[in-house]
Order: sequence, then structure tokens, then C-alpha cells
Amino acid sequence: MAKNRTNKPPFVNDVEGTNETLTSRAGINLFVRYLRESHIIQIFDRFFSFIRKNKKGLSITDIIIHILCWFFDGTSRHLTYFDTLAKDSGYAAAIEMESGKMASSHTIKRFFQSIRLRLTPLFRQILQRLFMWRLNLEKPSLVILNLDVMIMDNDDAKKRECVKPTYKKKCGFAPLQMTWGPFIIDAIFRSGEKHSNYGDDTIKMIRRAVTNIRGKYREDVPIIIRMDSGYFDQKLFKELEKLGVGYIVGGRFCTEIKELIASIPSADFDRHFGKTDEDIWEFIEFGNCRKSWKTFRRAICWRPFLEEKRFLLPGSRPGTLVYTNLGMGQLIDEQLERSGHGHLIHTEEVIKSYHQRGADELVHRSLKDFGFEELPFKKFAANSAFYYMMLLGFFLFECFKRDVSDPVIPVSATPTTLRRKLLDIAGKIVKSGRKIKLKIPAAVMEALNFKELWERSGMGPRLSWT
Repeated sequence: MAKNRTNKPPFVNDVEGTNETLTSRAGINLFVRYLRESHIIQIFDRFFSFIRKNKKGLSITDIIIHILCWFFDGTSRHLTYFDTLAKDSGYAAAIEMESGKMASSHTIKRFFQSIRLRLTPLFRQILQRLFMWRLNLEKPSLVILNLDVMIMDNDDAKKRECVKPTYKKKCGFAPLQMTWGPFIIDAIFRSGEKHSNYGDDTIKMIRRAVTNIRGKYREDVPIIIRMDSGYFDQKLFKELEKLGVGYIVGGRFCTEIKELIASIPSADFDRHFGKTDEDIWEFIEFGNCRKSWKTFRRAICWRPFLEEKRFLLPGSRPGTLVYTNLGMGQLIDEQLERSGHGHLIHTEEVIKSYHQRGADELVHRSLKDFGFEELPFKKFAANSAFYYMMLLGFFLFECFKRDVSDPVIPVSATPTTLRRKLLDIAGKIVKSGRKIKLKIPAAVMEALNFKELWERSGMGPRLSWT
């Protein structure tokens, strides 16, 4: 009787190469198409075209696309990976480049090393242009900004210029970053020993942001800035009050503040309830004038009442202290009232707003997931240019999530999640009838609704220069 071989598994008996144009990063074409069709990539050529000295090499636009796609891919953090990509015809087709015009690692290194320190402010100008673009697209009735330092741990890297000990007891860099929601809208790349409110960096950054928002978006939009206790400085408070900006800044528990709070009876504290019945806080507000101050400012102190369903003893309750100009009769109160956000001056709303700083700090974690902390160059100027390119790539990554991938992948997804779900797709690039087509498995096409994403990538909001 003949053996039945119909149920035999399809074992692989041999392996061989192919000259077909295949790629394992088919999803990256959506990002490249988004950059080109939205006219975003032209901004880099406008600012950095003068760097190109020889027309025989790659254009600035092509180099920037290579770098942004490398960040978006996130497969390797080593610049030598560009040499591997240069030999991959499938990857070249996916990012819409000719195989013979792929950038090598030496090309990328020369680009970063050609940007002197005096040119790095150009990156900040691009960030601000992109910020104004998104601001005018979303048209918020209230702008809430956050200021904080992000420590970049370079302790295990080889010797780097300006890598200094940070407050986290790690050697690295300490850039000052301003965020708006999930976007990093401005930054100053600094050596590791610089503290939060070092010099006049903070004041200059705030002035710049406020001027742009009121000049290029809306003059009457209320602006609130949240900061931790590292920015507890009367000079900064005066500047913010002069600009008509609201602030919620972490305070410091000096001896006299501790004694004052300890002297207040528990019955005088009000209760604040969080998202659950187990999340209960006690709070008290008072006016405070430090010795060097000439005016009183509104101070709010709160402490947890319960922890893990257990009552905390009064002496063991960790507290939080903030200072704010909300509810002090200043210009920001009038702006909040006119825009329908007058409730934000209430004490409980100030507490809720400061608690949201935890979400603001998640932006830094997401940036490190998108890029990396250890920078590749020894010179500070080259590392500075590299850092700003990483910020720009991260900004565009967040824009891409909102404008293209949102129907399939939520905007809250981390870079790693989006890469694994949308980027790591097998694809085949074929030429037929004077057209170039990207073919992907039918199951993936249906699961991700890839056709819709591809169409969305070409219809995103365009960056206008008017």
C-alpha cells in the first residue's frame, strides 16, 4: 500500500540567494513618504545647504533622510551600521534612494563634524518652526509647558569632551529641555555639571518660547509653565510675572516652612481625593515671603493621607510644596477666565496640574527609547549636532504617529512598540509599467490596513513657510 504523503510538513531542504529587491523594513517607506509629501525635509536644506562644499556628493536632503530613517529604524546605535545599510538594495528602495547613492558611515560622520558649535542654534530654530507648525494645527486654548533637565548617562562611554559628573552621580550631559505635551520644543545641550537653573539659560528659553507663541500663534492665549524645585528662584518668578505667564514651581522645605506646617492643626487641612477612594491627600495653602523677597507669593503644601490603604502618621507623611502665581489677580488669571479655564486657579486644580509633571517626564524616557544616551563623538560640537538631530527625529516621530499611524497604533505607543508593529514588515519592491510598487503580505496589508496608512502618509498637513 502506498504511503500517504499529503500531510507531510513543508520542510525546507535548501537555501539560496536571490536578486529580487526585498526588505525587512517595508514600514519605513511610510515615514519617508510623510517627510517628503509634508515638505518637512525641505526645511533642513534651507538651513544647512551651505555646508555642502562639493556637488558630487550627496545632497543635504539625502543625508538628512538617511539620518532620520536611521533614528526611526532604531536597529543599531552605531554609525558603522550605515555601511551595512549602504549594501542593502531593499532598504535603499524602501527609503526611496538609488542603491549607488546610499550614505556611508564616513559621510554621516563628516556631516556631523562639519557643524561647528556656533551653528547648533540652527537646530533650535528648526525645532521652534516645527513647534509653531503643530501649535497652529492643533489650536489649543491653553498652552502648558514643562521645563526640566534630562541626564544622559555616558559613564561607560570612552572619553568625551564636556562629559562631567551629574547630580545623579553619573558622568554625562545635562541638556535643558522644554516640552509641550509629547513634543520637545526647545533644548540647550550642556555639559553634565550644569544644574537645572544654570546661568540665564532658563529665562532666555522661556522668553523665546513666549515670544514665538504670542507672535506666531495667539497673543492672548494663556501660558502655564511647570517646573520642579530646581527652578525655585525669585529672579525667575519676577521674569514670568513680567511676561504675564502662569507658573507652578516646586518649593523647598526650609526650616521655617517645616515649623509653620507642623504648627498648623490637622483639622485646618482640606482633603483632596485622587482617581480612587484610596488616593487621599491633605492640603493647605498660605502666603509666603522669603527673607530676600519683597512680595508674598501663593504657596500650597500637600501630603498623602493614605498609603496602601493604611493611614500615615502625621510625622511620617512626605509632603510636596509648590509656589504659583495662579489666583493672584495677575494677567494670567484674566486670560484663563476668558479662555474658559478659570477653574485652574483653584487649589485642587493646581495640585492636579503639578501631579501631571510625572507624565511630562515620560517624554524624556520616550526620547531615550527612540534614541540613546551615549553619544558617538569625542568632540562636544559634533555630539551637540547629533543630539539635536535626535530631538528633531523624535519630534517628527511624534508627528508621524498623529498624522499617519494613529488609526492602527495609538499615539501613546512607545517607539519600540511602533517599530515592532509597523516598521518590521517584509516587503518586495518591483518595477512594473513604469511604476515602482511596494508589495507586502496580504495578511499584514489587512491587519494594519496598510493601504490607508500609505495614503495618509501622503496627505499629512504640510509645513508652510508663510
